[in-house]
Amino acid sequence: MKKYFRISAFVFLVFLGYFGFTNYPKLELISGFSAKSVASGHFIANHTQNFIEQNDDAFDVIDWATNEINESGKFATSTVFGLKKRKAIYRVGLGATLINDDFDIAKPYEIPKRIQTKNNLTFPYGELEPKDTVFANVDYAKLNEAVANAFDTKGNNYKRTRSVLVIYKDKIIAEKYADGFTKNNVILGWSMTKSITGTLFGILQKQGRYDIYKPAPIAEWQNDNRKYITTNDLLHMNSGLEWEEEYDKISDATQMLFHDKDMSRTQLLKPSIYKPNSHWNYSSGTTNLLSGILRKQFKTHQEYLDFWYSALIDKIGMHSMLVETDMAGNYVGSSYGWATTRDWSKLGLLYLHEGNWNGEQLFDPSWAKYVSTPTNTSHGRYGAQFWLNAGSHFPDAPRDMYYCSGFQGQMVAIIPSMDLVIVRMGLTEEPQFDFNGLLIGIVGSVRK
Repeated sequence: MKKYFRISAFVFLVFLGYFGFTNYPKLELISGFSAKSVASGHFIANHTQNFIEQNDDAFDVIDWATNEINESGKFATSTVFGLKKRKAIYRVGLGATLINDDFDIAKPYEIPKRIQTKNNLTFPYGELEPKDTVFANVDYAKLNEAVANAFDTKGNNYKRTRSVLVIYKDKIIAEKYADGFTKNNVILGWSMTKSITGTLFGILQKQGRYDIYKPAPIAEWQNDNRKYITTNDLLHMNSGLEWEEEYDKISDATQMLFHDKDMSRTQLLKPSIYKPNSHWNYSSGTTNLLSGILRKQFKTHQEYLDFWYSALIDKIGMHSMLVETDMAGNYVGSSYGWATTRDWSKLGLLYLHEGNWNGEQLFDPSWAKYVSTPTNTSHGRYGAQFWLNAGSHFPDAPRDMYYCSGFQGQMVAIIPSMDLVIVRMGLTEEPQFDFNGLLIGIVGSVRK
């Protein structure tokens, strides 16, 4: 019996050693993700801790974390098996920020000035409810079936769709929400935020304040071959800079999002391993570098904070949107934009109308063509901070479709040939969720 216990103890110690060796370095990322997710989900989206843990964070190893919300202090903390405690603080106007031990929470900070004008217009150009519109060329039975099929039936929980919105010729023709969600719920768009960041360069270009085809204005690159990288290369994700975008391990992307103080510098410090415009490589670090470049276009930090809202977000009535910042005060343009489903659709409508918002031209019509033209070596999958269907990734959807895409299956699809914008928000991606099936069902219900 003693021999049996010695063997069992040895096996347990070997297992414990292996587990510690393979997983201990990840614990800080796990607790960091969880603290940030709980703080944002609770203080921005008004979800309970239990709801967040049972839904948003119920995947992979994230559910190892133990979380605690401090209501009075407006922060959340997380640990994994009592180790690697992380903290995320919430600040009005800036959202939740994952902080380190050196962060001074008492230091004064600036917040963006928001302008929310009221008018007597209906959605999408105003806050009034849209008027019912019936199109003779829309098969509503087929449309509603396609939308309903995107949601779980009672007793199932694998599609995990939270909302679907279909807009045709500026009119809502279908809108459905999962139980517990309504048109007023803000939902994290994850990498759909990249399309917001990219759009701001189109606006600056329209204003004559920025040339994307010039070398990127980064002092640290001027003494090596990175000096040839243009903002155009960065927008297209083909700068040639080293980057690893993996989320199931410690990578450049996870290090940036859950450790780095200034996310605009993570990609900036990487070496060049390919010539610009010769190798496409998806990089959240590149988009946060673009956010840092945007910051340098303004004399003050306040102007940078205001511009995102005054020039785009509030300009098109996305008043529910909040873009969160990192410890250094940069907008995390790669990942942390929150908005209602209807407000996310407004970004799609802006592009459907080639930059014209109710008579005001925010970016040149050519910018819509620019972002929807395939990036070199992307095989028709990517444009400029937008994903494309030019390479038939969704075989039954129109080839001219381009879209914002985010982790866990967020999508704003723009289909110019059909005058359609389709939004799906949820917690599942391909292949678990059948995006092609949703798209073909909706497109097939609208006769040209």
